[in-house]
This record gives sequence, C-alpha cells and structure tokens, in this order.
Amino acid sequence: MTRWLIVVFVALLLINAMTPWLQKLGFGRLPGDVRFKVFGREIFIPFASTIVLSLVCAGISKLL
Repeated sequence: MTRWLIVVFVALLLINAMTPWLQKLGFGRLPGDVRFKVFGREIFIPFASTIVLSLVCAGISKLL
C-alpha cells in the first residue's frame, strides 16, 4: 500500500509540474471544466480535462 501512495504522490507532482504546459495546449479550458470564484478565491475543477488525460494515459499503457 505504501508503494501505491508513493506512485500517486509522484504522479500528482508530475501533473502539477506539467500544468502550465498543458494549459498552453488547451487543457483546463475544455467544455466541462468548471471555474468559479467564491469569497475572492478562484476554484477550478477540471472534469473534462481529467477524463481526456486518463484516456490518453490508458491508451499509452495499452501500447506499452
């Protein structure tokens, strides 16, 4: 179980590091991504981007 926690943590770090690059490609602005302001803070929930990224990762894993 510890190994899976480490894998998830590393994956989240990589995704966080790649966020500016992915935003240049259009991720985060897809229909289905929710962005709203509450009490002066901007909340971003990337539903559609998450689905697209998981489909891409699944396709890559099938090829390997």
